[in-house]
Amino acid sequence: MAAPMLRWVGRGRRWTFARVDGGSCHRRGAPTGSTSNRIREQSSVAQQPLYTTQKPRKGEHKWAAVVGLEIHAQISSNSKLFSGSQVRFSAPPNSLVSFFDASLPGTLPVLNRRCVEAAVMTGLALNCHINKKSLFDRKHYFYADLPAGYQITQQRLPIAVNGSLTYGVCAGKKQSQVIPKTVRIKQIQLEQDSGKSLHDDLRSQTLIDLNRAEGQLRVDANISVHHPGEPLGVRTEVKNLNSIRFLAKAIDYEIQRQIDELENGGEILNETRSFHHQLGYTMSMRDKEGKQDYRFMPEPNLPPLVLYDATSLPAGADPQQVINIDQIRETLPELPSVTRERLVQQYGMLLEHSFTLLNEVGLLEFFQNVIKETRAEPKKVTSWVLNTFLGYLKQQNLAVSESPVTPSALAELLDLLDSRAISSAAAKQVFEELWKREGKTPGQIVSEKQLELMEDRGALEQLCHSVMEAHPQVVMDLKEGNPRAINKLIGLVRKATQSRADPAMIKEILEKLSS
Repeated sequence: MAAPMLRWVGRGRRWTFARVDGGSCHRRGAPTGSTSNRIREQSSVAQQPLYTTQKPRKGEHKWAAVVGLEIHAQISSNSKLFSGSQVRFSAPPNSLVSFFDASLPGTLPVLNRRCVEAAVMTGLALNCHINKKSLFDRKHYFYADLPAGYQITQQRLPIAVNGSLTYGVCAGKKQSQVIPKTVRIKQIQLEQDSGKSLHDDLRSQTLIDLNRAEGQLRVDANISVHHPGEPLGVRTEVKNLNSIRFLAKAIDYEIQRQIDELENGGEILNETRSFHHQLGYTMSMRDKEGKQDYRFMPEPNLPPLVLYDATSLPAGADPQQVINIDQIRETLPELPSVTRERLVQQYGMLLEHSFTLLNEVGLLEFFQNVIKETRAEPKKVTSWVLNTFLGYLKQQNLAVSESPVTPSALAELLDLLDSRAISSAAAKQVFEELWKREGKTPGQIVSEKQLELMEDRGALEQLCHSVMEAHPQVVMDLKEGNPRAINKLIGLVRKATQSRADPAMIKEILEKLSS
């Protein structure tokens, strides 16, 4: 109860479908993100560009779906939003409950400064306008996990509004092309969390835990369908989705259910539904309560929340008594969109490569550490990190932090390759040895296994001559103009040298000997 939460409300996004009766539909949409204590984003319908599949054939019906997401995220703080009670995961039930959390008469809310700062930081990160004055409201409803009979929220004037989040959608045959998309955010509001109901079906009773509710993230999806050009359809709300995967499945099912219902002559009810994640369908919970049912009213025990920036900060104001928006802005880390743009500009990498570096936890830091310690070109570093290094991690289902190969080791290996001390094939052998966690450096492995690049041209010419004598038919094919023959001979020579020879030099010698 009263755990700090942020509530984001994302504006509705449209999908368009072309469908034949009994057929399937295809959609494209936006993922959601998460933050930590509770910022609440509320969803509302907005006009977005339509994503249309193929042009409908005769007899087909085109549908557009509108989806708005209401995201509840827990703020990372030590105490609750309106009380001094601790916030601690897996604490015994009702062990972190103050008099205010239990709604005892005469207790008053005290706003947590850390939660306000987190809300402002989240709003800035999501390109929102931060309201210098925001208000708290009471949202009335009666349920056992809300002993006061109302919830303190920000309905009329939230702390942040009108934001946006840019993300990438993978496209193309190999899903290697990244198309940037933007989703709009209506508002972010601070909101008191309710308690948690624990249902005991065996004893036919419900127990209440007022510590706080259900984890770090949950999403409510508002979904409707309509024909393009017509008024928006009646929406349903699918409540309490606690994973991105379940969110996507619930949206898919609910869109299809509404289309089927309308095409069979039925109607969509404005209702609240839940998602059965095991069976993969939504089911009705209750009729959707209208806004008037909550009887919103100003919270009488909390004054307006006033924030300042550099231009409005009163002279001589105590920094501990005010919150400075510009000061919080300066503490923001580099945001992902800025990082991606910097990587593309600074290292000349493809946009999709920048997405991969940021999407894998710890991979960007690993890449940057390698860059600092190697003389190799950034493009070569990018290739080794994203292809070889990441490939080994995925093959063994390891996190970057669990890698047996350090950034320093990979940097040393790339220096050996860049200085032409070893061949590309030998470098891959060295990397494989590094992965065995034997504690050897790339230089030691190269020396022990004699993987240095052959620089004795005379010895290489003799070896090429021996290979040609041992394979007269391949030499004959080469002289007759078969383009595959030269590659065959190069492979045989490289095998004989344990990949220690330069393929370009081998080709040059073979062409000279066969002429």
